[in-house]
Amino acid sequence: MTAVWALAALWFALALVASLASNWLRIPAALSEIIVGMAASMVFGATIGPDALGANEPWIEVFAGIGAVLLTFLAGAEIDPHVFRRKWKEAAAVGLASFLLPSLGCAAAGHYLLGWKLMPSILAGIALAATSFAVIYTVMMEFGLNRTDFGKTILAACFVTDLGTVVTLGLVFAPFTGKTLIFAASLAAAFVGLPWITRHLFRRYGERPSELEAKFLLFCLLGMGALAIWAGTEAVLPAYVIGVALAGSVGRDHLLIRRLRTVTIGLLTPFYFTRVGCLVSIPAVIAAPAGVLFFLLAEAIVKIGSVYPVAKFYGSTHKEAMYTTLLMSSGLTFGTITSLFGLTHGIIEKGQYSTLVAAIIGTAIIPTVIANSFFLPRHRLPKTAAVHPHAGEEGAPAPAAASAAAQPSATHT
Repeated sequence: MTAVWALAALWFALALVASLASNWLRIPAALSEIIVGMAASMVFGATIGPDALGANEPWIEVFAGIGAVLLTFLAGAEIDPHVFRRKWKEAAAVGLASFLLPSLGCAAAGHYLLGWKLMPSILAGIALAATSFAVIYTVMMEFGLNRTDFGKTILAACFVTDLGTVVTLGLVFAPFTGKTLIFAASLAAAFVGLPWITRHLFRRYGERPSELEAKFLLFCLLGMGALAIWAGTEAVLPAYVIGVALAGSVGRDHLLIRRLRTVTIGLLTPFYFTRVGCLVSIPAVIAAPAGVLFFLLAEAIVKIGSVYPVAKFYGSTHKEAMYTTLLMSSGLTFGTITSLFGLTHGIIEKGQYSTLVAAIIGTAIIPTVIANSFFLPRHRLPKTAAVHPHAGEEGAPAPAAASAAAQPSATHT
């Protein structure tokens, strides 16, 4: 057991370094953990051995898997149902435009121009089309846009895109059998029944030291995750659907969401994102950088060509439409989940995985930097954010309401 405890301490040391780097560089913690994982894998692999970090240890895979499930649930639970009902046409149009054409375009580019086989190309298209709630939500919190209808509409569109990602991933790569029908029926029943059950159960037994709420949610998420894996699909699919179903109840319980974030982000997701980085082969990326650059360009071109006209159609100015388009081009969370799914299921090989994740990391950085530098719609900012554009960041002045809202700004969700 000594080796297990030492390995656990090492992984949390890496998570601590990533958190400090995230604060210093003002980047999402998820991105920082991936980069730290890549660097640690290269350093430890060169000095100690390729298995020094134990990225394929069963207990690390379990922690990482549960982290991905809870993270996906929180992403779904963050959706504002009221804004989605008011702006569903715009959000659905932008979200579908952000997924359909980019996934097809990037898949075609990988297959016909990079020479990848059909199934790896399709998986690459799905991964590159995904948006990152981690990146977009962090940007929204930084400028206060998450409190505006403009920002909430973008977050709702992000939900549509990511829902398309997880559903397409399950439909394309999961074998359709009797197990699939059982899983689909169970998921539909959970989507319809869980809001009622959760509301009444929490009202009667919630807010007690036993933390029944967290235990019940973990039971539902892990139980449906086990059923999803049994059916041949991915555990994040039911987690996202359950999160959306409970957005109107659990999503409004800020104290419960904060407790779940503490467990998810403090304990579990460092294993997931650091492991994502550990599995990237830096030599493979250095040896073939053209693939990374190619995917970056293909994703940017197709996203602009599909999202920008839709945003303009719904009345956005040029600056607003470009800002929306660039944020919807930011990938990270679901892109890396899709990539890791492809690697662990033998759909893509290690070099393709490294190229894909490196490109996804690029999409998490480049579009958001350009968006905030050149296309930030300042007239959409709340007055407090306009005065203090870094409200909620460490050391920046902010009113109490903005400071409270900024708590999740460094999260992965």
